[in-house]
Amino acid sequence: MSALIPRRIPIRVAALCALAMLAATQVRCASDVAEPRKDANSQVGHERLVQKARAGRIDLYFLGDSITRRWGGTDYPDFLAHWKKNFFGWNAGDFGWGADLTQNILWRITNGELDGVNPKVIVLLAGTNNIGTDPRPDSAALTARGIAAILKVCKAKAPNAKIVLMAIFPRNDGERSNVVINETNGLLAQMADGKTVRFLNINDQLADAQGKLFDGMTVDKLHPSLKGYEVWARNLKPVLTELLGPPAKIDLAPPPTGDPSARKSK
Repeated sequence: MSALIPRRIPIRVAALCALAMLAATQVRCASDVAEPRKDANSQVGHERLVQKARAGRIDLYFLGDSITRRWGGTDYPDFLAHWKKNFFGWNAGDFGWGADLTQNILWRITNGELDGVNPKVIVLLAGTNNIGTDPRPDSAALTARGIAAILKVCKAKAPNAKIVLMAIFPRNDGERSNVVINETNGLLAQMADGKTVRFLNINDQLADAQGKLFDGMTVDKLHPSLKGYEVWARNLKPVLTELLGPPAKIDLAPPPTGDPSARKSK
């Protein structure tokens, strides 16, 4: 009979186990702690972006994950043509990288990609991958904390830059994602002062009130199509014209980059 009676875990041992579990959770949720991507392709990508940061002139600096990266990437020629059409003359550089979490973006700009660039405007769209398709109950707060950390580094490394903080776009590949995205965007709006940081939410032009994306806005329920990028550009350009003036007739930005693993145009 005694073998069937569950053993009690000593209070001290139970407390230590709880602390260990809490520590592990904090490590996984450290959205505001810089963390590098460890795959070889991302490491090469980072090296190329550091080289880009030191080449040409960049007055308009786009920062984010794959949603940003695809727009100005050489492996997406249709998107790149649209990028050039809309931002030529503003010396724009694309510093997005696919699948990045806020902590990965934070690591990239802490380790060379923003050093010495001194852009006049930074457009930031981050946090999509932190929320994911199956967000945690505290994902909104954690994601916002990571974005706040990115803003802090941007302000430190580019103190004269105006920052356009984008609301996280709707995504239709997870049932709860848009609920958390809306909650996160509410927190992001509070980070804007209307002067050094402006909050730009274009989601009502991408999706309905429930977050269901309009037809043709994405290619996979997450990444924008050309139509989606056109909505983004249309909303950005008046802000950029106000902050940068009209585009110049020549462009001094460094050449665009792409995914090092891409073997052919998509």
